[in-house]
Amino acid sequence: MDHIITLNSGSSSLKFGLFTITGDDPVLICSGEVESIGSAAAHISAKTTDGQVLVDTSSEALHDQASALDYILDFLEREFPAARVAAVGHRIVHGGPDNDRPILLTPDSLQVLEKLEPFAPLHQPYNLHGARAAMERFPDAKQVACFDTAFHRHHPWVNDTFALPTEYYDIGVRRYGFHGLSYDYISDHLANTAPLIHGGRVVVAHLGNGASMCAMIAGRSVGSSMGFSAMDGLPMGTRCGQLDPGVVLYLMDQQGMNADEISDLLYRKSGLLGLSGMTNDMRTLEASNTPGARNAINYYTFRIRRELGALAAALGGLDAVVFTGGIGENSTYIRDRICTDMGWLGIELDHDANADNRRVISTDLSRVKLMVIPTNEELVIARAAAAQIG
Repeated sequence: MDHIITLNSGSSSLKFGLFTITGDDPVLICSGEVESIGSAAAHISAKTTDGQVLVDTSSEALHDQASALDYILDFLEREFPAARVAAVGHRIVHGGPDNDRPILLTPDSLQVLEKLEPFAPLHQPYNLHGARAAMERFPDAKQVACFDTAFHRHHPWVNDTFALPTEYYDIGVRRYGFHGLSYDYISDHLANTAPLIHGGRVVVAHLGNGASMCAMIAGRSVGSSMGFSAMDGLPMGTRCGQLDPGVVLYLMDQQGMNADEISDLLYRKSGLLGLSGMTNDMRTLEASNTPGARNAINYYTFRIRRELGALAAALGGLDAVVFTGGIGENSTYIRDRICTDMGWLGIELDHDANADNRRVISTDLSRVKLMVIPTNEELVIARAAAAQIG
């Protein structure tokens, strides 16, 4: 039986899934994650879809991305020896201005994608490393790149550009948007389960350690809170979100910081971590009464509410808001903070439904439907890989 492996490689983590191809849709049989790669806390966990734990252990062998990927592939071959890997699907953060759909990876296409590494320095190199390793391990399998930017590639020009001289737009300095695999899943899910909402004006809030919001009309992205990089827009776990570019000039000219130091500050030491002074974990912040934790949550929810109003304006109205991602799907408190007192926008939260984590959390009288839908980026990748087989 043909199988698909999905890989989502990050700087310190590696998510994976194993799917069978038995019908119209790939079926997940095992998923897992390697966390804290390169540290003493490196850990791998995996389980089947029925909850059977296959591995849950720390290992000194997980000292870099290459060793983590080898560990995963050895584990899958050991646990599922009869699986014939026909395709490997890869999450690639940046596809550039032209890739608006998944593509087959070849040595030539990898070289093109390597040129985009300066656009996403904390993601793209690791994504491509995982792809190269999989190509060596499974030379006969289709290798499929699925881009986080692809879903946003048909924005109106005004949502795609900066007010810079046009030659910079021509060389790729533009608003790309990210989290496209998550938005693709939500769009497809709405099309199948709530077609009237899918056909309207929807804002999807992907809230997790990385966070962004996407404005959709009839299931297509017309605007994103993220821009040139995966740092813009909302504050995130360790990323700053929206920032006056004058701050960067000040850090360079007056604080004497170089590009690497500024990058480390904005990507790894800011966001919820920087504001709270304690953690990037929303669960810990919600449980804390420290001023730093309160400030971090206050700023986080303020920026989401502000972006929601901006995207509603870009859409010319609002029919629904969908919450997804780790925080969006699970934090009743954050959703309450975002939606309370938003009646001017047509939003009326059902507090009991929200507390129960129901799929619809708006009242019957709310003009805007509020929904909670778990995302599934791995399934989007597996579907794209399956489409290349045969």
